[in-house]
Amino acid sequence: MPTGTWERLPAERRAAVLAAAEAEFAEHGFSGGSLNTICREAGVSKGSLFQYFDDKADMCVHLAELASLRIRAAAEAEVEQLDWNKDYFGALDALIEFWVRYFYTHPRERALTAAANLEPDPTARAPVRAAVNQHYLAVLGPLLDVGISAGHFGDSPDRESLLALLLLLLPHLALAPHVSGLDPVLGMSGADADHAVASAQRVLATVLRPGPRGN
Repeated sequence: MPTGTWERLPAERRAAVLAAAEAEFAEHGFSGGSLNTICREAGVSKGSLFQYFDDKADMCVHLAELASLRIRAAAEAEVEQLDWNKDYFGALDALIEFWVRYFYTHPRERALTAAANLEPDPTARAPVRAAVNQHYLAVLGPLLDVGISAGHFGDSPDRESLLALLLLLLPHLALAPHVSGLDPVLGMSGADADHAVASAQRVLATVLRPGPRGN
C-alpha cells in the first residue's frame, strides 16, 4: 500500500502518477510495465516513486485495489436494484448481463482486470490477486447465501465449490470477448455485447442450474 509520503502529496500529483501508471500497466501488464515510462509521463523521478510505494509490486497492488473498488461499487449498485427474493435466477441473469456489458464500456477497468488475471510473474500475481479476490468474495458470498438459504442450489450445496467456480468464471466471462484466445468454444472473442451476454448467461446457467430451470 502507498506510504505516508504518497498520502501527503498534492491531489494533482497523485492523479498524474495514477493516470500514468494505469495507462502503462493497462497496456503492458503489471510485470511488463515500465517504471521509467510512468515516471516520465507523470513528471516524477524514479527516486520519488519509491518514496510513494515500497516497490513495483506494491504499486501494482494499489492500482488493482483501486480498480476493484470501482468495479465493486458499480456491481453492488446493480445488486441493490435487483429483487433476489422474488426471482433469484432472473436477478442473477440480470447481474451477469450488467457484468459483461460493464467491461464493454469501461476500457480502463477491463485492461486492469486483464492485467490482474493474466499476470505471468508470481511476484506481482500473488499480491494483486489477493487484493482483487477479496472484493469478488465480499460481493458473491452473500449472494450465494441468499440462494442457498432459499433452496435454489439443492438440499446440501457445496458453498465453497460454488464460490470457487464463480471466482474462476466471472473474470473469464468479462475478458473473453476482448482478449483473443480465451474462448475457443462459445464464439465470444470479438463478439458484440449481446452475444457475449447470452454466452455468459448460458455458462452460468449450466454451472448453477444443471437441472430444469426454475425459480
